[in-house]
Formats: sequence, structure tokens, C-alpha cells
Amino acid sequence: MRRVGVLLAAAILAGPAHGQSPPPLAASTMTCGTLKGESSRKHSTTQWTISGPAGKTTETGILKSGPRFECLDGAVLTLEFASTAGHGVFEAYFPDGSIISYGRQQIDRRGGRVVLPVQAKVRIGAPWRAAFDYHCRLDMPADPIPASARADCIF
Repeated sequence: MRRVGVLLAAAILAGPAHGQSPPPLAASTMTCGTLKGESSRKHSTTQWTISGPAGKTTETGILKSGPRFECLDGAVLTLEFASTAGHGVFEAYFPDGSIISYGRQQIDRRGGRVVLPVQAKVRIGAPWRAAFDYHCRLDMPADPIPASARADCIF
């Protein structure tokens, strides 16, 4: 008899759960100059969109963390996230439509500023290069650091 009472109580308490609507969409938006980042999450899936003068890009994934948007110098929109596999990604979107992307382990933060590999500097338009600091830790054979660029490195 006790077992029947426990099962009946469990069924009554579980009943409303079947009629519940799914959790609401968690959303965030950031506008940075001419760029806009939007993200929404439903259950385990996250969708994010970057809009700007060059068009709109939308991606979807199952993330461990993020996406997190930041605006640098009122013009550069950055995006950081980590996949469920643990791979961190940093992307910077520029008003001219260009994008740079690095693994999170290749960037650093120092004094509230983003520190990129010095090789990124030539890939960033001149008006936005000062939004970042640069390091010389990643001297790779396929992407060597020119001697002239070493003066720009903070460490």
C-alpha cells in the first residue's frame, strides 16, 4: 500500500512537468559602431549572428561557454566562446568587413587590453591596430615574426 501511495504521489507531481513549456530563449545583443552581435540560447544549442556593412553571418553550436561579445575602441566587435570539446575561439570583426580568428590560447589579456600575436597586426586595418597590444610568443615557421615587428611586442 505504501508503494502505491509513493507511486501515486510521484505521478501527480510529474504530471505538470509534461505540460510545461520549454525554457525561454536566453538572448544577448551588443552594438559596436557599425557592427552588431546577437546571441540566443535554447536548451543546449546556441546561435550567434554578427551583422555589419559587409553582411550577416550566423553560426550555431553547442558551447561550453559564451559567446561573449566585447566592443574595442567603439568600432571592433570581438567574440569569444568555447566549444564543448574545450577549444576556445577568439574572433575580431572590423568595420571594413575583415575578420581575424585565433585559438583562445594564442591571445592574452593584460591591463584590460587584448594581446594578439604580432603576426595579426598586418592583417588588421591601420585604423584599428591600436585597439590591441601584441606579443611575440608564437614564432612559427609558417608564420615567422619579421625582425621589424619585434619592436611592437610587449612580451
